[in-house]
Amino acid sequence: MTPRVILLLGLALLLFAWAGPLPRLVPESFTAHMALHMGVVGIAVPIIAAGLAPMVAGHSWLRSQLALPIAVSLFDLVVVWGWHTPALHHASRSSVWALALEQASFAIVSLFVWVLALAAPSGRRAQAALAGALTLFFTSMHMTLLGALIGLAPRPVYSGHGHHNGFGLSEMADQQVGGVIMLAIGGVIYLFGGLTLVARALKRPVPS
Repeated sequence: MTPRVILLLGLALLLFAWAGPLPRLVPESFTAHMALHMGVVGIAVPIIAAGLAPMVAGHSWLRSQLALPIAVSLFDLVVVWGWHTPALHHASRSSVWALALEQASFAIVSLFVWVLALAAPSGRRAQAALAGALTLFFTSMHMTLLGALIGLAPRPVYSGHGHHNGFGLSEMADQQVGGVIMLAIGGVIYLFGGLTLVARALKRPVPS
């Protein structure tokens, strides 16, 4: 597929995530909230970035192949963990506007992470791939840690929401399933992306 087709596919998946049934389930279901989050940053946005990366690879702002990825990775950490603090999480599940702000911030910062990881400036493919791998590995680590903390918590972290969620889950089970979704989708996809970039960096160019 061409980059344009990949980009359109990613945008279609993002639209489906935001216009589909999951946002309506968010107020009463942590599982739906986490599935929405992972559908955006773990599926739709990486595909969008794969379409965008070849289009922006020649831009000068990509030449900083260490400082910029580190800064974006740390910003992603702040955004993701910040929205999972009880106060902001409660706001995102109680207000349509807070949910929209949360989802937009997730999508934007994740897009920066993936585009920086996938876009390789001309002549610096190996270095760019390794820097991108480090970015994705770091993101995978903090998502895995957050998912584990949520899924293994001995009590509900986000109480105060209705739990007639349509999935037949108790409040505790709802939280545990949400944590597993973050581990299984977020952590694994970012880890796989990082390993793919390491393989790209180690691949020897074919002699002409």
